[in-house]
Amino acid sequence: MIDIKFIKSENRAVAYDNEMEIGECEFEELEDTWNIIHTGVDSKYQGQGIAKTLVKCVIENSEKYNKKLIADCSYAKKVLETN
Repeated sequence: MIDIKFIKSENRAVAYDNEMEIGECEFEELEDTWNIIHTGVDSKYQGQGIAKTLVKCVIENSEKYNKKLIADCSYAKKVLETN
């Protein structure tokens, strides 16, 4: 089972398969805005919607922390535009 954890102190959401890290969505904090700079998933786990779930985790937490959201990461930008 894949677990998604948001780690604010590290500015990222992380996907785990048991205890093995298999993906992440990283952002940088710019005053009142979070900029998603990287989203990646281990090639063995691609095609399962994990990257989208990671980006959605950052989106949910940006709302929780009252932060605007932008994306330099092309994948995350696509998810933001369709959300």
